[in-house]
Amino acid sequence: MSKQIKLFDPVISNDEIRAAVKVLKSHFWASGSGSGNVKKFEEFFNTYIGSQKSLAVNSGTAALHLALSLCNIKNKEVILPSLSFVSTAHAVMYNGGKPIFADIDPVTLNIDPNSIEEKISKNTKVILPVHFGGLSCELNLIQKLCRNNDLSLVEDAAHATGSLYKGKKIGTHGSIVCFSFHPVKNLAMPAGGALSLNGKNSKKFEKSIRSLRWCGISNRKGVEYDVSTLGWNYYMNEVSASIGLVQLKKLDNLISIKKNIAKRYLDELYVEKMPFDKNCSYHMFWIRVKNRKLFMNKMTQHGIETGIHYNPIHKMSFYNSKQQLPNTESLFNELVSIPIHANLSDSSVSKIIKYANKFS
Repeated sequence: MSKQIKLFDPVISNDEIRAAVKVLKSHFWASGSGSGNVKKFEEFFNTYIGSQKSLAVNSGTAALHLALSLCNIKNKEVILPSLSFVSTAHAVMYNGGKPIFADIDPVTLNIDPNSIEEKISKNTKVILPVHFGGLSCELNLIQKLCRNNDLSLVEDAAHATGSLYKGKKIGTHGSIVCFSFHPVKNLAMPAGGALSLNGKNSKKFEKSIRSLRWCGISNRKGVEYDVSTLGWNYYMNEVSASIGLVQLKKLDNLISIKKNIAKRYLDELYVEKMPFDKNCSYHMFWIRVKNRKLFMNKMTQHGIETGIHYNPIHKMSFYNSKQQLPNTESLFNELVSIPIHANLSDSSVSKIIKYANKFS
């Protein structure tokens, strides 16, 4: 039996193994102060992105939680897409805010600026777009809505490490941009996240995040410190940072390989599919099929793993929103994610295309 073609698969080598083992042998595995490999990773990631400052945390969820904690959203509304991983909305709830779901553009699956505008009320405080699959949102239009309505912009770039918008990396446009690092993400590590900060409040935000990610600890001098606010245990560990440092050196090359696969999908798949964009990092690749369950079962039978991204948040029992999102609701039932990663051989890509065309 042939080996299953995985939906996601991180590219690792002896470099990552050596880096992790070195940390384990050092007995210095973690520090809330953000020293060691974590500090090196923050500096390297910040240089890669080109933002004013980048701070590492232990997940994308933590990044979103911390970002929104800086925006004073208690009893306020945050506009976001429903087609996202649930953490996007959970982070709003963690901070006492109210998620207001906007519809998506049917071509890109990104949040639709027209729908955002319709949802803005006197109680709106933040717009929280998601760069879905690595395709950049229409940031110029969203930033204009923020300026015109005195709103804060927090970007969920969990899918978009390495993506560009208007020739600049995602992470340089907005004042707070949240990233996620995970074995299935563009930048693979056991667990991790980051916040990139820009603008006039970046230094103030940096000081707050350094404290908040380490249980509210501040003013540390030797073994003495103060706790002046409620915080969380959100700092990145040394093993993840060491792997992230190695992966970051490879990232642009890995994204280039995925872009080439995306080009083949664009040219050779007959179904409706994710558009090709040279600025996209292609965290995932989605297609639309009419009979999703049958299609996915057939692909599994032929050794090809597929997935669904995502169940709309507003339809989940915890949220149970009565909001009407026609594009989200109609498109979701047809969406299937197919494999796209740098471990795919040409023959595997050909096999995926063959059976996707056959069964769609």
